[in-house]
Amino acid sequence: MNGPRDRDRPADARAALTRRTLLRGGLAGAGSLALHALLGRDAHAAVPRTVDPARAAGAAVPHAAHAAAARAPAPLLPGGLHYAPRAKSVIWLHMAGGPSQLDLFTPKPTLARLDGTAAPAELLAGRRFAFLKPDARLLGSPYAFARHGEAGHAFSELLPHTAAVADKLTFVHSMHTSQFNHAPAQVFMSTGHERIGRPSMGAWTSYGLGSASDDLPAFVVLVSGGYDPSGGTSCWGSGFLPTRHQGVRLRSQGDPVLFLSDPPGMSRATRRRALDAITALDERHLERTADPEVATRIAQYELAWRMQSSVPDLLALEDEPETVRALYGVDLGVGSFARNCLLARRLVERGVRFVQLYHWGWDSHGTSPRDDIVESLPARCLETDRASAALVTDLRQRGLLDETLVVWGGEFGRTAMNEARDGSTHLGRDHHRDAFSMWLAGGGIAPGVSLGETDDLGWRVTRDPVDVHDLHATLLHLLGFDHERLTYRFQGRDFRLTDVSGRVVDALLA
Repeated sequence: MNGPRDRDRPADARAALTRRTLLRGGLAGAGSLALHALLGRDAHAAVPRTVDPARAAGAAVPHAAHAAAARAPAPLLPGGLHYAPRAKSVIWLHMAGGPSQLDLFTPKPTLARLDGTAAPAELLAGRRFAFLKPDARLLGSPYAFARHGEAGHAFSELLPHTAAVADKLTFVHSMHTSQFNHAPAQVFMSTGHERIGRPSMGAWTSYGLGSASDDLPAFVVLVSGGYDPSGGTSCWGSGFLPTRHQGVRLRSQGDPVLFLSDPPGMSRATRRRALDAITALDERHLERTADPEVATRIAQYELAWRMQSSVPDLLALEDEPETVRALYGVDLGVGSFARNCLLARRLVERGVRFVQLYHWGWDSHGTSPRDDIVESLPARCLETDRASAALVTDLRQRGLLDETLVVWGGEFGRTAMNEARDGSTHLGRDHHRDAFSMWLAGGGIAPGVSLGETDDLGWRVTRDPVDVHDLHATLLHLLGFDHERLTYRFQGRDFRLTDVSGRVVDALLA
């Protein structure tokens, strides 16, 4: 049986509760229940809306749906959560391409002093790189660093806004991964496995927690930077979990969700009648086949109907005070990372469990000014620095940071050597899987911590190594899950996000 493990039930109970009877009893009426709830919401929607004076004045007032999160349905897992959760939602800011930790967060005076000299042979011996050659030379950072806040976190001059919220952040400077190319590394960071087909962390979160919103998906994805991540939709897929747990992408042009608008000539009443007819047919099919994907489809049709009202309200950024839009650097009508950060805050206010932002362009090889650390890297920082810091500030001002876990980082780091591919004179760094930095904030994370160190060249982790599975285990712990017990049985075995490893990093916990 594919699904949550049921080994703890008595054998006779397992035999009596077959998959077919379970689905018939619990899911056959999903469409009718959804329609009943919909009619109730429609009646409620008939009440005229009033403007909250505090919100109109620009005060930090949490969205009503976030307050309702305390009344959210119980987690989907049998037995519920494993621990008292510290976080109710996650916002993951993925800098696709691999930002250079050596030019942003980890100053290395020795590397600066040895700039332009040949890299020690032992660093490259027997190693695999995407493009780096054996004769590569060391490359010191061209940027000045300073320490900020009581925590004394180091930031380069490229990140002044993030530096201003230093004491709210916790850094892991000892991250490492097993992958050194973009697509498998992004998929690994998102799903805990380098090959496509596994559920993403957002899908696991949706599966474990359910949704705290009636009108929006539990897992939402936003993309900026001009390109999708190299790992594609596998980064937010549901794998072998039911498809209702996959990420729903909100787009910056056209319909924010594909096919959200009714086609020309289709009235709302006609759409409702068509949906009711489809639901009736789906329910009959569900009774015959007990296929959970049919139940998923019924629920998705109803959610899509409700999203036709909820998504336009979500996207109405003109309702935000000008001071808030300025804090993020949002230009109304322009798709950007800043806009997506503000949307992420609005999404978690409304009960969305997991919001994943991907911003492409951090692949600083140095083949041209479009991908070097002199022009391209500062441009990426300019696009993301203010909004990343604003998200932390805005969540804190609204009382949401303590229950919202914010994660910032890429799929790997960059090398200490200049790539100089094909004789290029532009400065750039190759992919580096053995050492990179990420930061976290809120949601049960201890603020101000700086965990882990690397050697004088930023090449190897020398203290407190943290791998991707450790990171996932820690995030799941903060959401209330034991990563070894959050499992799903598929093709005869129990799978989990952390595969067969991972540990909770206690030093990161508040």
